[in-house]
Amino acid sequence: MPDISRRRVLLLYPILSTGSTVIKAASILLENSVEEENIFLVSVFSTPQSIAQIHSQFPNITIITSEITCDIPFYFTTKYFGTD
Repeated sequence: MPDISRRRVLLLYPILSTGSTVIKAASILLENSVEEENIFLVSVFSTPQSIAQIHSQFPNITIITSEITCDIPFYFTTKYFGTD
């Protein structure tokens, strides 16, 4: 998208357990001139460690999540993606 650098970006990732995939995606957005303040990460479940990892590298990304827990309900992915 040629004008992505002028947009707010919703980065959707349902379950944040480590944050490594989101860090890679955020890096690509920054390489394409998206300002860190314009990246909004939306997640259903997040671990405290993943949030800390993301914020350690990208402190200005906004993270919106429905639950912060150490016990990620991985069964959710099978229901979410219909792979049960």
